[in-house]
Amino acid sequence: MTTPSPTLALPRPRWRQPSVLPGFGLGLSLTLGWLTLIVLIPLSAIFLKTAGMGWAEFVRVGFSPRALTAYRLSFGTAAMAALVNAFFGLLVAWVLVRYAFVGKRVVAALVDLPFALPTAVAGIALTSLYVPNGWVGRWLTPLGIKVAFTPLGITVALVFIGLPFVVRSVEPVLADLGHEVEEAAATLGASRWETFARVILPAIGPALLTGFALAFARGVGEYGSVIFISGNMPGRTEIAPLLIVTRLEEFDYAGATAIAAVMMVTSFGVLLGINLLQAAARRREG
Repeated sequence: MTTPSPTLALPRPRWRQPSVLPGFGLGLSLTLGWLTLIVLIPLSAIFLKTAGMGWAEFVRVGFSPRALTAYRLSFGTAAMAALVNAFFGLLVAWVLVRYAFVGKRVVAALVDLPFALPTAVAGIALTSLYVPNGWVGRWLTPLGIKVAFTPLGITVALVFIGLPFVVRSVEPVLADLGHEVEEAAATLGASRWETFARVILPAIGPALLTGFALAFARGVGEYGSVIFISGNMPGRTEIAPLLIVTRLEEFDYAGATAIAAVMMVTSFGVLLGINLLQAAARRREG
C-alpha cells in the first residue's frame, strides 16, 4: 500500500504578500481607478489635443528653436538646482538629525517655509535681493556676477523652492540609521570618510535620489517664483512653462499642448530613470 506523497506548498506570488490590510483586489482596483481619474485622464487629454495637429505640425511647434531653448533652460536649471539641493539638503538633514542646538525647531520650520510661501512672493523677494541695486546684488555686481534676469537667477529660485524636498526625504532615513552604525564602522578601523562613503551613503542613497527627483520635478514645472527673476527674454531666459502660458494667451491651445507633451514625456523618462536607479540601489543593499 503506497502512501500519498506530501503536497508541496507553492510560494505566494510577490504581489499577494500577506498584509495587515485585507482586500488586495479591492485595494488595487481603487488605486488604479483613482490614478486613472486623477492622473491618466488629464494627461491623456494633452495627447488627444495634440493628435489633431498632425506629426509635421507637432514637430514644427514642439521642437521649434524657441521651444528647444526653453526646454534646455528649464531642464538644465532644474537639474543644476536639484544637484545643489542634494548636497546642501543632505548637509542640513545631517545637522538636524545628528546635533542638538538652540533654535533647532526654528531651523526645521525655516526648512519647510518654501512649502507654505506662495511662489510669486518668493520670486518677488528673490528678485528684489539680486537685482543690481538689491541688498545682495549690489555686492555681486562689482564682481561681475549678475544673478537677476539670468539663468543663474532661475537656478537660485529653484534651489530655494526645492531644498525642503531633499531634507525631508533624507532626514527620516538618517534618524533610523542611528549612531551605532558609525561606531561599529569606527571599531572596525574605518576612517570618517570611509564610514560615510561605504556605510552611510549607500544606506541613504535611495532617499537622496528620491529627494533629487522631487526637487527636479518641482523645478521643471515651477512658474511663479521664476518668471519674476528670469526676465522672460525669449531665447535667453524664457522657461518652458512660460512659453506654454504665452501660447495659451495667444489662444494657440494646440501649440501649448504640443510643448506640454514634449515636457511631459521628457520628464517621465528622466523620473523613470531615477526610479530604476533607486531600485538598483535597494537591490544592492538587500
